[in-house]
Amino acid sequence: MSAPQTIRAADALAQRLYDAGCRFAFGMPGGEVLTLVDALETAGIRFILAKHENAAAFMAEGVYHRTGAPGILVATVGPGALNGVNAVANAHQDRVPVIVLAGAVDADEAQTYTHQVLDQQAVFRPITKASFSLVPGAAHVIADKAVAIATEGRPGPVHIDVPISVADTQVSASVPARRADAAVVAPAGPDLAKARDWLAAAKRPLLVVGLDAMNDNAGARLEAFATKHNAPVITTYKAKGLLPEDHPLALGGAGLSPLADRHLLPLVEKADLIICLGYDPIEMRTGWRDAWDPRRQNVIDITAEPNHHYMHQSGLNFIADSVASLEALSDGLEAGETWTGGEIEATAQALAAAFPTDDPRGPAGVIATCRDVLPRETLATVDSGAHRILLSQMWECYEPRGLTQSTALCTMGCAIPLAMGAQVAEPDRPVVSFSGDAGFLMITGELSTAAELELKTIFVVFVDASLSLIELKQRSRQMKNNGVDFARHDFAAIGQAFGGAGHTVTNRAELEAALNSALTADTFTVIAAVIDRGGYDGRI
Repeated sequence: MSAPQTIRAADALAQRLYDAGCRFAFGMPGGEVLTLVDALETAGIRFILAKHENAAAFMAEGVYHRTGAPGILVATVGPGALNGVNAVANAHQDRVPVIVLAGAVDADEAQTYTHQVLDQQAVFRPITKASFSLVPGAAHVIADKAVAIATEGRPGPVHIDVPISVADTQVSASVPARRADAAVVAPAGPDLAKARDWLAAAKRPLLVVGLDAMNDNAGARLEAFATKHNAPVITTYKAKGLLPEDHPLALGGAGLSPLADRHLLPLVEKADLIICLGYDPIEMRTGWRDAWDPRRQNVIDITAEPNHHYMHQSGLNFIADSVASLEALSDGLEAGETWTGGEIEATAQALAAAFPTDDPRGPAGVIATCRDVLPRETLATVDSGAHRILLSQMWECYEPRGLTQSTALCTMGCAIPLAMGAQVAEPDRPVVSFSGDAGFLMITGELSTAAELELKTIFVVFVDASLSLIELKQRSRQMKNNGVDFARHDFAAIGQAFGGAGHTVTNRAELEAALNSALTADTFTVIAAVIDRGGYDGRI
């Protein structure tokens, strides 16, 4: 009798990730993860060398937003794994399925060996949905669990420690039965009947739409529902574009800009029915805490997980799929006349006036020029800072995930690697990242990765030599200027030094020329847009 066929435990992991649609992994290898890297490449998953694990995890997230498959971060034992903590915590709060494969010292070796040995699971447990240590006899099961946990409900990261000898241990090549996907759940019963009565009677219905709805691919059904019931749509920043933002019922993103919320919250207050569709308030600020009163307004909450946040309350709660819920609510109902006082149009006009696009220069002029010149299908990413608040209001999105950012953790340094990940997944599509000069400096080394990968990404940098958002807060509290200013640097020359093109621009005409050049360049392009100090005053 022939011996049963075997594979390495690392191969069992890699094959399951390939079956989940993964085609790229990012990281920086050490000796402890060489078998993992070999197994990924053997399975058909390309390993891409980044210059820092934090950036690698954001690149993995960028790929996820374009492919829907979990991102993969590979990190070696100790400092390598801990370098990725920021981006893994971001994935946890921003609901991103990232599989963190970390090298680990063998358990028996760790009893008498201390170099680089620490409890990595204790580090990752609070910032992941689950943490495992791979064992040979359960390699297939752990791999399947990791994919299921990362992608089900609200997505999130899963960590797997892979001890050195375990990665090479032979396990059965026979794959055990995998868990079946959970069926879509729709509202039913007396609560659904009440919700339909509320919708039928509503004169001023309004939708607040978030990340769960985007993960449910609810765009087409949302547009049909909103159009039928003439219901305006407000989104979180992460859900921008789920309803194309040139649609007359799309009122853009909310939750970070006090200027935008000044116009959106009064409309919310006027609504007699608020439908929270996949609305996860982890993205929102204090102005959206108890933004409505379920004692005087009918409020329906449709989410992937129960409300344990208490940021708001509702009259009806459904733990259900967004698409199935909209169908159950609306199918068979006749649409009545709603918002007959012109409130939707007035709010849209007020928002347009609050964020004008005709500034001759400054950050608003930079954003408006980029949106005018770059093709409609351009994918954009934006870093944290004052520019993100302004850009998130001014950058129109026409598809889900058309603008990607760190909206929950709000970590700096994410825009460049997010854009690079998107470009890796869609090399022929225009991709632009927007960074403040401080965030750009955090991640500059990854320009070498962009050159090595022959990416044609456009990196726009807002240059004012200041942490503008923090400086603005400092002034608003009448504090002295401390710790927010730094030297000016030649960012265009930095781009050229790493093998890309570089432009410094001071007005809209120069920016337009630089963008057109970047769209036809055979390498990446850094565009340093010089703006005045105080350019965000009164604009966000």
